Amino acid sequence: MPIPASQPLPQSANSTSAATDGTLTDRLVEANQRYAAAFTDPGMDARPVLQVAVVACMDARLDLHAALGLELGDCHTIRNAGGVVTDDIIRSLTISQRALGTRSVVLIHHTGCGLLSLTEDFRHELAAEVGQRPTWAVEAFKDLDEDVRQSMQRVRTSPFLLHTDDVRGFVFDVTTGLLREIDPRD
Repeated sequence: MPIPASQPLPQSANSTSAATDGTLTDRLVEANQRYAAAFTDPGMDARPVLQVAVVACMDARLDLHAALGLELGDCHTIRNAGGVVTDDIIRSLTISQRALGTRSVVLIHHTGCGLLSLTEDFRHELAAEVGQRPTWAVEAFKDLDEDVRQSMQRVRTSPFLLHTDDVRGFVFDVTTGLLREIDPRD
């Protein structure tokens, strides 16, 4: 069950906050204050050093920098539910390439993704609940490999992107931490 930011956060194994009665947002702000106290401007600009954009699912189990051996400033990280290439992902990739110099795109889906168990019925249920139909598609899928291929195809055929020759797709296994590359031609 999700915890609204206005409710107290339960203690967890990862909790390092001294305050035990604050909200989730209060704890995040406190963590930022500790971070900022030791922060030193790294002197970087917004252009990623490795000229790569990584598109991945928003799933909290994916620590992309650790999994890919990346450091701060190496890449642009663009995340959404499922790591699906939507119009907004194309928007971000276009800005990343045209304004900030990226040339490569890495797409990462993962095992155990929540979109594997959803359907477009989610939109209809939401519309019935709130009285307004969402303008976006759920983009649910049943086959990880096929959705990665579809996402690669969407990037490769976008007229807005300058660099579509180095686009590769992967499935991250949340139990082993390994990437499995998807052949776009299968």
